[in-house]
Amino acid sequence: MDNKNILVVDDEVEITEAIEIYLRNSGYKVFKAFDGLEALDILEENNIDLIIMDIMMPKLDGMRATIKIRESRNIPIIILSAKSEDTDKILGLNMGADDYLCKPFNPLELLARVNSLLRRCSMISNESQKTNSGKIVVGGLELNKETKEFFVDGKLTRLTPIEFKMMSLLMENPGHVFSLDDIYEKVWNEPAFNVDTVTVHIRRIREKIEINPKEPRYLKVVWGIGYKIEKI
Repeated sequence: MDNKNILVVDDEVEITEAIEIYLRNSGYKVFKAFDGLEALDILEENNIDLIIMDIMMPKLDGMRATIKIRESRNIPIIILSAKSEDTDKILGLNMGADDYLCKPFNPLELLARVNSLLRRCSMISNESQKTNSGKIVVGGLELNKETKEFFVDGKLTRLTPIEFKMMSLLMENPGHVFSLDDIYEKVWNEPAFNVDTVTVHIRRIREKIEINPKEPRYLKVVWGIGYKIEKI
């Protein structure tokens, strides 16, 4: 966490200063910009490790600034927006953002997302990968099939045997959607008859691996079909 430079871009001075206080208290160095053009200038002159970017700004908005940044840089970007519709979140992520937080937000949740994203980016590549040592890595999740250990952003996280088997199945097939019947039959090794228990385990897993289980980053539901681990 030490010596990490974070650029906060928001035309609302009060919000920018509030975020700065939380970040500085956590040991980060903070740069501030109040529109997209100013943010691009700061990027040219400084080594920035992560960007917190508002969408609605004068001169150059957050979406266009993100697109411009992605043309030459792979810096982690967290988008802030007063818009909470799913279409806006999807658009922001498709434009190149790594995470999305709706205003008003809890500053502690923003800080947790910053910490998580920086840890993840310093540990592993952005692509899912499977190694010969039995490790499966998806984003900030790491599962070791040999040692039966599971890590979230480098922190050892305890899973029950059933939870471990479920995560093994999903992480070995990132992006693949499994129905409740599929998960039950592959994990319990018997015909599906009580798939409600799968839903309960999914909820418990989310509580262990997600910063905000209500807006999961990894373990996603595909309505009417089933669940998948998102490719990160």
